[in-house]
This record gives sequence, C-alpha cells and structure tokens, in this order.
Amino acid sequence: MRRWKLLQSIREKKKIKKEMTSSNKNNRKGFKNRMLLVPAGVLAFCCVIFLLIHAHVRNAWKDRIMDAEAVMELADFKPDCILILGAGVTDEGEPMPMLTERLNTGLKLYEAGAAPKIIVSGDHGRKDYDEVNVMKDWLKERGVPSEDIFMDHAGFSTYESMYRMRDVFMVESMIVVTQRYHLYRALYNANSLGVEAYGVPCDAAAYSGQTYREAREMVARVKDYFYCAFDVKPKYLGEAIPVSGSGDATNDRQE
Repeated sequence: MRRWKLLQSIREKKKIKKEMTSSNKNNRKGFKNRMLLVPAGVLAFCCVIFLLIHAHVRNAWKDRIMDAEAVMELADFKPDCILILGAGVTDEGEPMPMLTERLNTGLKLYEAGAAPKIIVSGDHGRKDYDEVNVMKDWLKERGVPSEDIFMDHAGFSTYESMYRMRDVFMVESMIVVTQRYHLYRALYNANSLGVEAYGVPCDAAAYSGQTYREAREMVARVKDYFYCAFDVKPKYLGEAIPVSGSGDATNDRQE
C-alpha cells in the first residue's frame, strides 16, 4: 500500500511538472507572438501614414489641372512663364516621345499667348547629357525667340525645379507642363513653395512602363511632402536670373 501511494505521488509530481513546463512553453510562445505584433503594428502604421500623405499630395491642387483653354480664361491669373519639365533625350540629342509631348504642349501655349516666356528645366549635370539645350533648340527651330527661352540647367528633380523657379528665376506665377500623373506633385511643390501654379497635362499617347512610373511617383510624392514641409534647399541655387529679363542669360554655349 505504501509503495502504491509513493508511486501515485511520483506520478502526480511528474504530471504537475509536465503541466508547468507546458504552461511555460505556452507563455513563452504567447510572448513571442505578442512581440511579433509590435513590428507588424509599426509597419501597418507607417503604411497608413504613407498612403495618407500620398493622397494629400495628389489631391491638394488637383483642381488646378486644366486644359489650355480653361487656364487662359482665368481672369485673375497672369503667369510669368510656361515651365516645361524635362524628360529623357536620345544619344543623338533628340527629345524622347514623352518630352516631345511636353514641348508640343508648351509651344502651343506660348503661341496662344498664355505667357510671354518659357522655362525649360531638366538635367544638365554632365557634358554628355544635356536635356535643356535639346529642349531650347527644339523650341527655337519652331520659331520661339532665344531670348524668350530660359534654361534651368540644375532641374535634377521636380522639387529642385520648383525651388529654383522661386529663388533663381524669381517666378511668382506659372503654367506647368508635364504628364498628368506628374502634375499632381509638381503643382503641390510649386504652390507649397509659394509659386502660384496651374498645370496643363499632355497625355496624347500611352507609354510603356507607366505602372513603374506611377509606383515611383507615389514614393516621390511622400518624399516631396517632407521636403516642402522643411523647406529643404537644393544642392545648386546660384545667382538670380529674373524671368522678366532675357533667356539668353542662361545660355552656356556659343551660337
């Protein structure tokens, strides 16, 4: 009898120990699961903030995207210039199709008397890659006087172009020409930096790779939101070249 009671006691102790071990394992597993929820929650929060900022930038000035006729009918809007934002050029020095669309739209606005001057802003960070002279040559070949075309040689990003419009070219109001998906951010940057801007989209054709461009644009909208909020200065500014003067002041080569 005593031996049976001893065995029974040992079995109960083992059972209790097993239950305690199992309970500890479950507690550790539960703790680990709760810890995994922390980064997941942070990630979810960041995603929500990202999407909210993206939506804010996209929607803030969308009502200022208009066709050419509507912009020119605005009674209280007298733009200093038409800003054509750069895009790719070929190795042969010709504008790529997207850029050609922008140039065509900007040219039509100029010819219709929408603004007295044109500023072309793009990448001219290397001798072997020059968007702005390609753009100016294209416009000159179609009858725009050289003195009416300013070149922004340091328009390396949309934000930098808008900042330089204000601080280098002394622009107070302008019409921005680019594709519609790009205009949301361009107008947000310009108006946030104190330049009154309306946009005329050029979307005559569909281009391959648009899904990638849209995804990239979402990230850029969030980035530029913070750049505008903290008034981040571009790497290159330089002396003032007022748009009220001659565009030949921006020429960097002999004619």
